[in-house]
Amino acid sequence: MSQLCRRFLVSGKVQGVWFRESTRRQAVKLNLAGRATNLPDGRVEVVAAGRESDINALAAWLQRGPRLARVDRVSEETAEETGLSGFYTA
Repeated sequence: MSQLCRRFLVSGKVQGVWFRESTRRQAVKLNLAGRATNLPDGRVEVVAAGRESDINALAAWLQRGPRLARVDRVSEETAEETGLSGFYTA
């Protein structure tokens, strides 16, 4: 089964609310590799690689995020990351 890689940009109240760590935990549960990174403009970038069904499950979770977050928008695009191992925050 081939691996897919997607890049998500999450807007709203997503910094300072444990969004990246919560995303990492969800991704680990789903056996995804990648990263969650705070961007200077207040968004969080999430890159995830794995099975399509697992990426779709993460995408659905990103629409709401952790309890303290307020997600206004999630954009998604295909990413061409290679060599991702584990899931980390930056």
